[in-house]
Amino acid sequence: MKDIVSDLLVRLPEKMGGYIRVIDFSAYSLGTENISEADLEALTKELMHSFTTSGFAYLKNTGISEEQVDAMYDVNDRFYDLPAEIKEKYARADDKNRERQGWVCVERETLSGLAGVIRPGDLKEYFGVKIPITEDESWPYEVPEFEETCLNFYAACKGLTFRILELIARGLGIEVAGFLDMFKHMGTGPNGTNLRSLRYPPIPKVVKEDQLRCGEHTDLGCVTLLFQDRPGLEVSTGKDNFVSAPPIPGTVVVNIGDMLQWWTADKLVSTKHRVIIPETAEGRGQGRRSIAFFAHADSDVQLKCLDGSDKHKPMIVRDYVKMKLHTTYL
Repeated sequence: MKDIVSDLLVRLPEKMGGYIRVIDFSAYSLGTENISEADLEALTKELMHSFTTSGFAYLKNTGISEEQVDAMYDVNDRFYDLPAEIKEKYARADDKNRERQGWVCVERETLSGLAGVIRPGDLKEYFGVKIPITEDESWPYEVPEFEETCLNFYAACKGLTFRILELIARGLGIEVAGFLDMFKHMGTGPNGTNLRSLRYPPIPKVVKEDQLRCGEHTDLGCVTLLFQDRPGLEVSTGKDNFVSAPPIPGTVVVNIGDMLQWWTADKLVSTKHRVIIPETAEGRGQGRRSIAFFAHADSDVQLKCLDGSDKHKPMIVRDYVKMKLHTTYL
């Protein structure tokens, strides 16, 4: 597996044409304190360039280790390998109004709905972690380490996200503390931020017309962190053109979501992306795994253009999320 990924890394610049930049985040990685003003300014400049052009970047040296990612893959693999009737006990509630915790089976979700495109359900299953959980939600006790591993990974992703949000605030020229305060309930209260582990099974012999592993879409939140173990992710460069965004060892893919594009009056770019079905028989016979952290502003925050313009009408986050979720579940 590592040889395949290393080979992809060698060919990455020519395949992407430099469209998605790799940014060294070591100056502000998790656990690093007292970052210099010069390093903050340099990181801010790099991130803002990526987020105002492609909307995507690879971050390396973030402080989230490959061992942490592997631990997440391991506990989620053990959950996905359980019989369907057991996984069904932890099924996500049939709720299109807000993010919820739970398992979603293959073909239950169609993310192309976010882009206004009609496709069959995505060829993936996922378990979404949305904390704090409600009375009708629970953790799968059949995998004893599941809860602890997911909560630890959630905390790491939250820490990295807050550092990214700080840099975004600096790049937008707005007051940092006030901006971060809009995310104060992440993981503790009314906030839709969620952590998803996703498993894409091998492609079945019969695939429905226009079906993909994950249909083209833009993310509905503010910022997304993505960890992936195999190729398949593609990022739009405009119109109907896409470039491959394969896994790079030791990196996390970060991208802007619709909520932040709305909030910044389109200064930051929420870019369409998808996960395609492999072309080769070998590729179609392999599964794919990813982990995504979708960061939202607090549910009661008003999305009012930060530059004072009226480019997008003000909207409360919970209403915005509800509007988006109604397009994604079958």
